[in-house]
Amino acid sequence: MSIADNIRALKNETDAINVALLAVSKTKPVEDIMEAYDAGQRLFGENNVQELVEKYEQLPKDIEWHLIGHLQSNKVKYIAPFISMIEAVDSLKLLQEINKHALKNDRVIDCLLQVYIADEETKFGLQYDELIELLHSEEFSALKNIRIRGLMGIATNTDSEKQIKEEFYELRTLFDGVKLSYFRKEESFNVLSMGMSSDYKIAIEQGSNLIRLGSTVFGTRVVKHWKNN
Repeated sequence: MSIADNIRALKNETDAINVALLAVSKTKPVEDIMEAYDAGQRLFGENNVQELVEKYEQLPKDIEWHLIGHLQSNKVKYIAPFISMIEAVDSLKLLQEINKHALKNDRVIDCLLQVYIADEETKFGLQYDELIELLHSEEFSALKNIRIRGLMGIATNTDSEKQIKEEFYELRTLFDGVKLSYFRKEESFNVLSMGMSSDYKIAIEQGSNLIRLGSTVFGTRVVKHWKNN
């Protein structure tokens, strides 16, 4: 199936249940992204700041770009003028840097707090107690140019569907508790980003309403990797 066919099939699957599809376009050439765009896709995710900036400059401006990888504080300034959402916020320091550059650009930048749910040391994210400590802090309360839209998490890379299901269930339970305790009056706190190509169906069953799909959209065929100019 073509990229356009994949997009249409996925949208038939997700639109009816109000699940947003983020096409993970990292390393993909502009031509592939445009094929997805022409099929109606508008949400795209990148994890490399330089690659993201170059694609933003070349592609239509109604694309909503999400930064989905680990973001270094010193690179926030490059994406602050245009980024739609930063999904992988895992520290107060990073939030403060995002807030600083959002203020400089007269913007409020949407963010998701990344929670560590996997049984893998290579994954990033806030531990549960760190998340609560952050939300309680006066430093967090002082940030007026960021908007916390919800939580995101990445499950363990395992063949055990039971383990993946449990990790997603725990994050959904945490999301519900955080919303009730800290964002009860904030209708905008409504995003639970869980699920990638290998586990998105389990994620949707456990309450995800934003899935991040790469190979399911663009295929696993060999592609010409993005090269920085």
